[in-house]
Amino acid sequence: MIDTTNRLVDFLPHLRAAEWIALDTEADSLHAYPAKLCLLQFSLPGTDVLVDPLADVDLTPLWEALRGRELLLHGSDYDLRLLREHHNFVPHRIFDTMIAARLLGVMKFGLQDLVAQTLGVTLEKGPQKADWAKRPLTQRMEDYARNDTRYLHPLVTRLREQLTTKGRLAWLEQSCAALVTECAIVPPPDPEREWRTKGSARLTREELAVLRELWHWRESEATRSNRPPFFLLSHEALLHLAIAAVDDAPLDQFLPHRFAPHRRDAVLRAVARGLAIPLAECPHKLRGVAYHPTDAEHARFDRFKSIRDRRAAELAIDPTLIASKQMLEWLSRKTSEPAALLLPWQRELMGL
Repeated sequence: MIDTTNRLVDFLPHLRAAEWIALDTEADSLHAYPAKLCLLQFSLPGTDVLVDPLADVDLTPLWEALRGRELLLHGSDYDLRLLREHHNFVPHRIFDTMIAARLLGVMKFGLQDLVAQTLGVTLEKGPQKADWAKRPLTQRMEDYARNDTRYLHPLVTRLREQLTTKGRLAWLEQSCAALVTECAIVPPPDPEREWRTKGSARLTREELAVLRELWHWRESEATRSNRPPFFLLSHEALLHLAIAAVDDAPLDQFLPHRFAPHRRDAVLRAVARGLAIPLAECPHKLRGVAYHPTDAEHARFDRFKSIRDRRAAELAIDPTLIASKQMLEWLSRKTSEPAALLLPWQRELMGL
């Protein structure tokens, strides 16, 4: 485990000289709030290395050594967001084996499935829900972490060959570049939307006021106690509490059986704050701008869907890789700009 400055200094020349670099990350999103990056796994030719980002080590030289390099990852969406959010690192280029497998029409594209199908190696499921912030890591955790990157390079080699043979390597490159760009964007929080949980659209304005207070209490308590919000109260519980509060119904039935007294009191205070808000100051329901497609747009949608499904069947890939339903709806509008909605390989398949 690289957890000192001296060990990092010794590792960096090997990283800079490596012909290829495989990377994965582990976070503690099931055990802490907000989640933090707890472990970096690297595989280089001939070695697998773990780096501890929680140690008192300046990792700036590490990120500098990775700039300009292609990184090999699997299912990299969450990894890329962690690296951007916690270390302001955005890779130059990636090869995502999950995207590659899907573009080849592979139906089971989890890392364990791909390694088994492609390399004939069976990986242990391992401690997937472990607390990666705890130190020291167990030997089982270290072995599991190393296996996440150990087989990526031979997997990439096979997948790259298959993509090249099928003429789809450019599809992978474009898709990976788009994912890097997308994950580099960190949208600012929207105070009018961030507390609106799934199902809140059906609430009245008074109920929304209570829900907002409950949500802000939960966020504050989750941060204070370093526990994920859903460990305190589920989204469903927040909704039920808001509705019951406005109906003047009992609330305890929606609280966990072993709910700490101080948390129960805090919930009741949050409810009281929400109920005290005058109706004129209660949150408004969000009204989306309804769009009613014309007959011509309905016809274009059907035509685009037919083209998409036919091409997907010919290529034996998931149709949504070419264009999702929402994308087809946007494309069918008269003012749509295909170049802004689809990647070049997707436009080519759609004839746009």
